[in-house]
Amino acid sequence: MSTPATGRPVTGRDIILEVIRNMREGLEPLRYTTLPPAMYHVYLHPDDFERLRGIFPRMQEETRQALEAELGELNRASLSARLKLARKPESKVIAPEGGWRIEFFENTDDDAAPGDIVIYSELAMPAKPEFGAGSMTKRINTRRMAGEETTSQKYEEKLPATKEMEAYATIEYEDKSGRQTYRIAKNQVVIGRGGRDYWTDLKLTTLPDVSREHVRLRRDAETGAFYIKDLSRLGTSVNGEKIPTSVEYVEGEKRDKNLEVALPSKARIGLADVIFLDFQAAGKP
Repeated sequence: MSTPATGRPVTGRDIILEVIRNMREGLEPLRYTTLPPAMYHVYLHPDDFERLRGIFPRMQEETRQALEAELGELNRASLSARLKLARKPESKVIAPEGGWRIEFFENTDDDAAPGDIVIYSELAMPAKPEFGAGSMTKRINTRRMAGEETTSQKYEEKLPATKEMEAYATIEYEDKSGRQTYRIAKNQVVIGRGGRDYWTDLKLTTLPDVSREHVRLRRDAETGAFYIKDLSRLGTSVNGEKIPTSVEYVEGEKRDKNLEVALPSKARIGLADVIFLDFQAAGKP
């Protein structure tokens, strides 16, 4: 697999190869099958993004073809192992039921450089006893920055539908994906655009004005009261009033002052004045 030189503009082939690497890193073996990630968000330096924008549909098509071909190679390897009378045959890698989803985004991080590729993928997994009763989402983050490859993974529990109905609060909003409703079913959620190294609960598809990790909402388990913390660059408002930021910079280093503000049971939360979330606590007018 080729490695882009530092600062060299990325090619479509580089991106496809990096998606394949992400898929391999994210494989999840079960008893009889192995599951690959289904959704891939590819973050590119703005120069690379703009240069390649016109061929994104073709890149998506060829990336899907490459993923299917890679599955064939992985399964042929398993067959070879069986022919060699391997003691424990590998399980077959199966394609996602809903197909492959590949989307491209600008990487607006300050340290992004031409040639960098960051891929954030997700794999929906069935429940595992060690994680509790809910099904799981496995998130895989692969990076090729300045020619160096890194990988990180994280598991998050998705509550079953019966528990989702017992949400502590709901958020209604509209982003580039359309009108959405998000149910808060745990005591802390992170909201923002997400991306490299930012594991958001509510991922918004919107302008870069909204930070990757813009706000955190926390519910006090004893009282049921909600609190909001602003972690953004361009600010957050509640019912039209800007709230104080919890972020400070000391000698160029970003620090969280852990400054929260009480959130009313019904509130309109503005993120950088470009997207608005209608918050409603459960059981309260």
